[in-house]
Amino acid sequence: MQAGAALPRSAGTTSSSGLLAADHLFVRSALQVDMSNHTVRLPLHKGAFRGKTVWYIMTEASDFGIAHDLNINFSPKLANMGIGCKVCVQDVTLTGKPTNKFGEAIVNFAGVPDFSPTRKLSAGPMAFPPAAAAPGAVGDARYSPFIRITGSSVVYNAPIVAVGDAQFDVDHHTNTADRVMAIHQSKSAGPGQFFAPSVDILFVSGLEAGQKILYLSTEASDPMAATLERATFVPLLNNSSFVGGDDTLGSARERIFIFANGQTGASNPQAQGLAHLVLDGAASQDASLANTGVLDALRRDGDTLNVLGDFPSLSDPRHANAYSPLWDAQIGQWTAKAITEKRNTRQSDENEILNLAASRPDLLTGKGGMPFGSVGFIINCPTFAFVDKEPKVDLVQPIAGAQA
Repeated sequence: MQAGAALPRSAGTTSSSGLLAADHLFVRSALQVDMSNHTVRLPLHKGAFRGKTVWYIMTEASDFGIAHDLNINFSPKLANMGIGCKVCVQDVTLTGKPTNKFGEAIVNFAGVPDFSPTRKLSAGPMAFPPAAAAPGAVGDARYSPFIRITGSSVVYNAPIVAVGDAQFDVDHHTNTADRVMAIHQSKSAGPGQFFAPSVDILFVSGLEAGQKILYLSTEASDPMAATLERATFVPLLNNSSFVGGDDTLGSARERIFIFANGQTGASNPQAQGLAHLVLDGAASQDASLANTGVLDALRRDGDTLNVLGDFPSLSDPRHANAYSPLWDAQIGQWTAKAITEKRNTRQSDENEILNLAASRPDLLTGKGGMPFGSVGFIINCPTFAFVDKEPKVDLVQPIAGAQA
């Protein structure tokens, strides 16, 4: 497998065209990040499933050298994906042509998503939980985005984002993932030159160590989460190693911090969370380049603005190498006291949240008033860039007992 060539380094955050500077990217195979359309352009790789064409992206590998060779994220935790859940890693094979002089082999997948369901989302009385939620894509019994080539121990994050050979539906997503906004076909550029196909995917804005970062959301193990995330519902990933594991022996997961009932309001700088997404993020609508309502909402910070845990750019290698795209959901709920006193402000740092949950349960609890911690489902969220300043160090140190 071969990823796209690395972009040249450049300074500044965005250009006059609205593109994010290349030196803000972690996934160096990314071709561009369009801040106006909220999309990242990634190389698109061809695969097969029972004689039909599928298309996938690559974002992580569990091997340091291979990850750097492919210009994708290094995530050693992915080596633990098969612990206790053999089917959480899809075993695939490669098929190459004897006449191939330069280029990729075809990956033969054992499972595949069904992109034909219609995604449905409607707000509940308090916005979240929603009154109705149905994911727009569902993986079959053998589909996992995490793959291992027969004969190798390396685990790759390779989500399938489209099926078929032509006529890709990027408006209602009947044969593409719900975040696919455009597919660009391959083309020849003259003797010895060739541009591989690529895909524009709607990204998600999040926060890490006080900085805004960008990531994808491709699969979730809970149907409601998959609907809210515009992701593929893959229930088998619920068995991945392991609930609440985070930075412990055998874990493939890292934490993501989500707020159920943060502040709302399209122009509110303190807005954050699931209620904000449902009310202010045009979350019930199909995402497409033609739907300016969705794009306008995202430009106004209409995403959930989740807070990520360990991150590839953190200066401590222990935390940088603890990064995994497999995010273990921690849902926080602000208490009535916090809401009345307007203490339910936007959060941006893992340790600040953990400290708050440990020291002030009168303000922040887990979902439904339960103790704060993992709620059991995961989301596949590959990170790929930061917006302004590179997250290097958490804002505060954890207090005693906050990491429990």
